[in-house]
Amino acid sequence: MTGNLAVRLHAVTKTFGSTLAVSNLDLEIPTGSVYGFIGPNGSGKTTTIRMILRIFQPDSGTVEVLGADQGDCADNRVGYLPEERGLYRRMKVRELLRYYARLKGFRNCDPEIDFWLKRLGATDWSERRIESLSKGMSQKIQFIAAVVARPQLLILDEPFSGLDPVNLELLRDAILEIRARGTTIIFSTHEMDVAERMCERVFMIHKGRKVLDGTLDQIRSMHPANELRLRMSAATPHLPELPEAVHTEQRGQFIHCTVAAPSHSQQILHRLLACGQVEHFELLHPSLHDIFVRIALEGAHS
Repeated sequence: MTGNLAVRLHAVTKTFGSTLAVSNLDLEIPTGSVYGFIGPNGSGKTTTIRMILRIFQPDSGTVEVLGADQGDCADNRVGYLPEERGLYRRMKVRELLRYYARLKGFRNCDPEIDFWLKRLGATDWSERRIESLSKGMSQKIQFIAAVVARPQLLILDEPFSGLDPVNLELLRDAILEIRARGTTIIFSTHEMDVAERMCERVFMIHKGRKVLDGTLDQIRSMHPANELRLRMSAATPHLPELPEAVHTEQRGQFIHCTVAAPSHSQQILHRLLACGQVEHFELLHPSLHDIFVRIALEGAHS
């Protein structure tokens, strides 16, 4: 393993027929981190995950996982929660979790199964058949199946999809607990607010190429603030002319203005103060959602 990296991809390219899925990709994932994978549908994100899992082999370049640049997809050190959920419906919960743990070579697995069933509020379901579980409970059992063998690397593909807010928070805390044990987590999601809350670093792939890779602060610094949120007092009859604003929109009690450059915000503030009382004036930094949409739309027109 290179340095303190759990996963390293160097100059990786993968094609399917005439379709270029991943192009010359470099990526380094530090051990013990929570690394977000984002990207539009068809961007190459799933292909990248499957190369890390050894389901696909790259056409060129190297994929190192937990210190090895070769291997197969049955690595006992790697856990995986796929987006396409699927459990053996006729099996009972404990029976199924034992099966998955022993597939990974973890024989004395009952204490770990008991821990996770209790942790996720599923102890009473241990002797139920999978087919009798609700969708939310099934998702929690599939999560336990991915983590029960204590993997060194855990890949989660849309782990919160369809969960209610209470179970989402329960699973979120469980993921952070696993990370605290030293497990490296790759977190693939379309929900940008989840990525912002969960991930220390974020990687975005678009049309097979890396377009973002870094901490959230590093990513935001490359996309300067360009939106103002403001509110004038009720005594101010109308908003003055704001030639520095590219676009102005009323959103509830606030007015949002898009500016061409952050420096224009001071000019707008001076105009507002000359017109009346300013109750709220805020320069908004772009969210990960805003940056994602901006890059995706630019790519669609390029």
